[in-house]
Amino acid sequence: MPIIVNLDVMMAKRKIGLMELAEKMNITPANLSILKNCKAKAIRFSTLEEICKALNCQPGDILEFAEETFTEETSTEEECAKAASGEEAGE
Repeated sequence: MPIIVNLDVMMAKRKIGLMELAEKMNITPANLSILKNCKAKAIRFSTLEEICKALNCQPGDILEFAEETFTEETSTEEECAKAASGEEAGE
């Protein structure tokens, strides 16, 4: 999956937890967790807007495009974690 969600990175930079952010955005912690853990297949612009408002950031701070350099055996979670940390697949 070439789109990486860096929500956890921005949350850490802003020193805000999942429950607090979910409350600010008025969404369930479960739905926010799906986004944070790179398990979402899509995101509404309205949700992205609320994230950016709550974290005082830009959409590009949350979403990142990464070339697909992962093998088919690599899980989406592994892809997300490696891309977010700057690792290459197979390291």
